[in-house]
Amino acid sequence: MKSKILILGKGFIGKRLQEALGYDISGRKIYSFKDAEKEINKYNPKIIINCIGYSGGKNSVDGCELNKDKTILADTFVPIILAEICLRKKIKLIHISSGCIYKFNYSKDRPVKEQVLPDFLDLFYSRTKIYAERALEILSLEANILILRIRLPLDNQPHPKNLLSKLISYKKVIELPNSISYLPDCIRALRHLIKIDARGIYNLVNKGGLKIFRSFKYLQKICS
Repeated sequence: MKSKILILGKGFIGKRLQEALGYDISGRKIYSFKDAEKEINKYNPKIIINCIGYSGGKNSVDGCELNKDKTILADTFVPIILAEICLRKKIKLIHISSGCIYKFNYSKDRPVKEQVLPDFLDLFYSRTKIYAERALEILSLEANILILRIRLPLDNQPHPKNLLSKLISYKKVIELPNSISYLPDCIRALRHLIKIDARGIYNLVNKGGLKIFRSFKYLQKICS
């Protein structure tokens, strides 16, 4: 194996991390503890980066409302299973979570710190992410767990899930501030966090908020 770091999940984020970092990657479907343990034993890693997740497919997060079983399996049960295995085998778990777990008061427009308790329960996708985070926080009392929250991933290469690619395909966009995660910056941050053996929760987003409509030309520029 090229490294003792294993990426689980061959979606947008998983493949992008593998491409940039060169770690081993597995796209095996995990439906049970046995599935996860078998794959982990195959690679025998020291660190696992969990990029497994379901965000609704072509329907975006709205699709999670239509397929709740698939959503809660991928976004809640799988992270908990992986965390339990990592605890037993003394493996570090890096869990890629989501920033879509907070209600946002646009009149206040204040940044949300990692210590603030997630409260966005209206969306099923967000609820499943919150469930996983709370369970992993408890397991982190004994296990080595790092949780990284990304929000509206933006990249410098085209992909259907790249924020810029999405914006180009939309007929209309909503003028509201939001956070973004520029993936080249996220990858640099991930390298550093692995190096220092960081633990806990990090909001892996770029500084400041972004108003999509006014910043559209800026996004095109930095991603070109």
